[in-house]
Amino acid sequence: MGRGYALLVKAALDADRPGEFEYVNRGVGANLLVDLYARRQADLLDLQPDCVSLFIGTNDAWSELDGGRPIETAAFEAMYVDLLEEIRAVCPQTRVMLFSPYVMEGLYSRNTEQQPDRLERFRTHIASRIEVVRRLAQRYGLPFVDMQAVFDAACRRAPAACWCTDGVHPTAAGHELIKRAWLDTFASIDV
Repeated sequence: MGRGYALLVKAALDADRPGEFEYVNRGVGANLLVDLYARRQADLLDLQPDCVSLFIGTNDAWSELDGGRPIETAAFEAMYVDLLEEIRAVCPQTRVMLFSPYVMEGLYSRNTEQQPDRLERFRTHIASRIEVVRRLAQRYGLPFVDMQAVFDAACRRAPAACWCTDGVHPTAAGHELIKRAWLDTFASIDV
């Protein structure tokens, strides 16, 4: 289950409803949507899960910003649509929750002498992915969790470093925020 929000979700659900759920965490650090799409058969479709949460896009925006393996927003949306359509076709009973990507100020996002507008550019790339996820949630009638809004609200209570180690990777408190959002959303669609 890893050491992040997925483990916290499992712990909370097991404490309240012991033995009721089986958990599989297929999240892979540094993955882009294209990576998730490439492993969709074994990591998602073959499992026929009752519920799946998709939380992807931050690395896509980061990659585009840094010239890695960029995937333009339109291609990101088209691949996300393909993934959702395939889930619908192969796993029609699976409930899907969509979580938006996010970014905060930190080591990987802060402005530098070479990139004086890095944080603003990163936020712009993230915002385009958030809109894609929001649009798809509406289109498919799926729960949408705006994690950027969750973290922005948290940053009004404490500095970004409290929630995120480097702008993209959550601290323990950040994982707790994600867990709470996950559980709230799951409660609304409980299988």
